[in-house]
Amino acid sequence: MGMIFPGMDPYLEDDRLWPGVHSRMIVYLGDALQRLVRPRYIAAIEERVYREGPEREIGPDVWVRRTKAESAAPPHATMQPAVAVLDEETPLLVKAPPLEVHESYVTILDRTSGQKVVTVIEVVGPSNKYAGPGRTSYKEKQREVLRSRVHLVEIDLLRKGPHVLALAKSRVRRRAGDYDYLSCVNRAKGHRDLYELYPASLRRRLPRILIPLAGNDPDVTLEIQDVLTQTYELGSYRDRIDYSKPCVPRLRPEDQAWADELIRQTGATSNR
Repeated sequence: MGMIFPGMDPYLEDDRLWPGVHSRMIVYLGDALQRLVRPRYIAAIEERVYREGPEREIGPDVWVRRTKAESAAPPHATMQPAVAVLDEETPLLVKAPPLEVHESYVTILDRTSGQKVVTVIEVVGPSNKYAGPGRTSYKEKQREVLRSRVHLVEIDLLRKGPHVLALAKSRVRRRAGDYDYLSCVNRAKGHRDLYELYPASLRRRLPRILIPLAGNDPDVTLEIQDVLTQTYELGSYRDRIDYSKPCVPRLRPEDQAWADELIRQTGATSNR
């Protein structure tokens, strides 16, 4: 079924849905670009791998147990008030190896130069935004690309979380004002101090962005909205999302009211 929202569906930003959304988007981005860049170029899907520590479960500092003498007392023995004994000598051992996390992104390879990478296209995820190995790995790759002769394209379709794109948020705000979603292109030219910004609001269609290629080859136009629509429809997200509930992450009250009216008009409610 078709999308409810004219642009990004904010319900797709839910942490429980986003990993699947991201995986599909990367594949469909690659497919869309391949149709645009052949025959000279190849749109390939690459992986960045990092190790994430396991989530720690924190238990109580001490616990109470019955002593052997107490538990062995005969049935006819006089019961005395129970005494709490703190067992500080025998720890519980838990082996929790780090998790290996794989994150996909798209590269454009030039067949005429031995499949040299020309452009990197990233779709930002929550792990890239928040402090930890995911953000560290993303920022390292970002710096690596910015120091090279490879174009960098970053697409952020998540309202929640700290800014992670290459251009500082303060500079983005001064130029773009308020926005909900942001795409950014940095071309491998000169000092790399020029950024092309594509801000987007919740209530409008996602932008078409220009993807640079090698040498004097003209840019190709990537329709982010078309890729998102394909992701939504083939992922059956209309059937998976409970639109009768408020959006997670939360919308501004006026945006939730607007979303509720769109949902009412399309007849989309709970499909659970």
